[in-house]
Amino acid sequence: MENEAKIKVFLVDDDAVFLKSLEIEFIHHTDYIVETFATGELCIANLDKKPDVIILDYQLDGIDKNAMNGIQTLDQIKQFNADIPVIMLSSQDKIEVAVSCMHHKAFDYVVKSETSFLRLQKAITAFFNFEKIEKELNWYMSRMS
Repeated sequence: MENEAKIKVFLVDDDAVFLKSLEIEFIHHTDYIVETFATGELCIANLDKKPDVIILDYQLDGIDKNAMNGIQTLDQIKQFNADIPVIMLSSQDKIEVAVSCMHHKAFDYVVKSETSFLRLQKAITAFFNFEKIEKELNWYMSRMS
C-alpha cells in the first residue's frame, strides 16, 4: 500500500557504471522506486510494471551492437503507452540529437554530466507539476462548459 504513492522510475542505460551511480543517487536522494535495465528490450519487457517515468539512454549499443537504440526503444514505449514520460539521456551534446528525441515524443533531453542527477530530478518534478496543473485546468474547464 505504501509503495502505491511512490513514483516508479525505470533507468535504462548500457553503461553499467553510470547506471549504478545514477541508481544510487536516486535511492539515496529521493523516495522513488527505482528499477534498472541494461537494454531497451528489457525495459520494454517490463512495461507491465507501469513505470511513472523512464530515463532512457540514447545509444544503448554498448553491450550488444544489434540491440535497440534509445529512439527505437522510445518509439516502442510510446506505442505501449503514449502517456509515460520518457527523459532521454545522452553523452552527445548535439542539438540535432535533442530535436530528434523531442520529435519522437520524449518529455526532455539531458546530457550526461556531473549534474545529470540534478537535471533529471528537476525534469521529473517539472513533469509532475505540469501534469497536476493540466488536471486542475481540465477540471476547471469542465465546470465552465
